[in-house]
Amino acid sequence: MTASPLRLGTRASELALTQSGHVGAAVVEGTGHEVELVHVSTHGDRDRISPLAQIGGTGVFVTAVRQALLDGEVDVVVHSWKDLPTAPLDEITLACSPEREDPRDALCARDGMTLAQLPAGARVGTGSPRRGAQLLRARPDLEVVGIRGNVETRLNRALGPDADLHAVVLAASGLRRVGREAVISELLPVEVMLPAPAQGALAVEATTAALAQAPWFAERLAAVDDAATRAAVTAERSLLRALEAGCSAPVAAYAELEPGTDPAAAQVLRLRALAIRPDGTHVVEGEARVDLDLAADALSGPGSVPVELGQELAADLLSRGAGEILAEARA
Repeated sequence: MTASPLRLGTRASELALTQSGHVGAAVVEGTGHEVELVHVSTHGDRDRISPLAQIGGTGVFVTAVRQALLDGEVDVVVHSWKDLPTAPLDEITLACSPEREDPRDALCARDGMTLAQLPAGARVGTGSPRRGAQLLRARPDLEVVGIRGNVETRLNRALGPDADLHAVVLAASGLRRVGREAVISELLPVEVMLPAPAQGALAVEATTAALAQAPWFAERLAAVDDAATRAAVTAERSLLRALEAGCSAPVAAYAELEPGTDPAAAQVLRLRALAIRPDGTHVVEGEARVDLDLAADALSGPGSVPVELGQELAADLLSRGAGEILAEARA
């Protein structure tokens, strides 16, 4: 008897289909199950013109996909983790976080120019207030232009035959996943462009009931889960939640594991973050570190080491004026 297919809910963009297909294949490997990709249209897909903050900001790409999961139309869903609201849903479990792709932002410019080589007054496209603000912090002379659309639509604004921009900035992870890394003229270092919380990471969600009913499913998801990614992204999103900022806010955060001072001791989880005025003229930034044992410590949930690290750094940023910056951005 043929095993029933795993119904995987996904947006229908090239990037979403590619990353969902890769995750689905990893989950069913060796089980005899196949993957059926179920396309779900979201508000963010239908409105490709309006700024994200105007049409709902956080959750605009995930609400419909999650609803399909709750309605039993699909068994599992894959999101770009940075698109998820920070508040959890009781009926849904974040069951798996595959190994993170490159979290950096990528400059895609005419003639292979770097950020430093762009001419004075160059027009650079991005739909992200975080990217736009950090571009202006590094190069106040630039003109930042708001853009929306899929990967190819945005690339064409700078590299297509009718290009009207000098460059665009996209996530390196998305370009790599769709095989377009050749268009990257510069991978922007995190010291210049700190990534969005969870950038480059995927979140795989399933209902709590489905995991309980299908042991093979829960086991395969656990096998694909990457502890280092879960720890880092949990810290980043804990900070985002503590700041009460959405995915479209001018907030950046990046956590990474570093070796401890004692080879026999735990690793160190280092979290860097900032809140920045959209015009790049004022920034509050900082970092925090904590020892972390991936094998022994809880990596998510209230009271876990990564969650508390994010909360600690958020409190520090708020004490130094980050709240005022975010309030200005929301106004």
